[in-house]
Amino acid sequence: MKLWERFATIDRRIIYSILALVVILPLILKPKIGVRVSEPVRDAYNAVEQLPANSVVMISIDFDPSSAPEVQPMLIALLRHCFKKDLKVILTGQLALGLPMGEIALNQAAPEYQKVYGKDYVNIGYRPGYAAMMVGIGREIRDFFKTDYRGVPIDSFEFMRRVHNYHDIALLVSLAHGAVADAWIQYAGARFKQKIIVGCTGVNAPGMYQYYSAHQIEGIIGGLQGASEYETLIQKPGSATLGMPAQSAAHGLLILLLIIGNIGFLLSRKKSRG
Repeated sequence: MKLWERFATIDRRIIYSILALVVILPLILKPKIGVRVSEPVRDAYNAVEQLPANSVVMISIDFDPSSAPEVQPMLIALLRHCFKKDLKVILTGQLALGLPMGEIALNQAAPEYQKVYGKDYVNIGYRPGYAAMMVGIGREIRDFFKTDYRGVPIDSFEFMRRVHNYHDIALLVSLAHGAVADAWIQYAGARFKQKIIVGCTGVNAPGMYQYYSAHQIEGIIGGLQGASEYETLIQKPGSATLGMPAQSAAHGLLILLLIIGNIGFLLSRKKSRG
């Protein structure tokens, strides 16, 4: 059997074993790779960086644990950036399963900057019917969120007393893996001129570029690559920066295997015709 025939018929268990090694070794060895920051991520960073201290940023958890490996690092990086800038953070979410991810990120990032719940950030939780809620916040946030997720009245928190609608929210961040980001852009952005940045999974990122090109959103953080770029900008490497070498090596291996497989297929077809 010729070499190309062996490659074309290689046992899938061998392929999976090689792939596992390619993923595991970079996670163990932790090689450093250069990160080139793209313009959409830099624009998202600048949208936060240019806010004056004590501005209010609303972060919406629009993803669930299935997308956490890509989107959770964005959330942590954004929280670190906001807390470093002394911005006030309102955490909410349009997917109930995603709210624990927000709480995990807050518990990780807030102590790093000595931020206090109620004074520097609040978690107002989830309410069903996101379309009506997004439009309703344009009038009065208390129509939907009279209390935080613990049941404490939001007016008991000092900075929340001055937050009534989008006019009082300097920036809205949608961290999404589906169509909820589109809804924020359509209802909060188009109708109330709310400034928005979007962080999303890599597969959803291409659909956001139409809004970015039309200047309907300030920036995009797309996939694990985008998260690692944001971590680079805030000079705080996290899980995205750690995971990028493994992801890049795995993608390289898959491309190589696709090339080998197609060459083997073409040669075998040529031989059968001969």
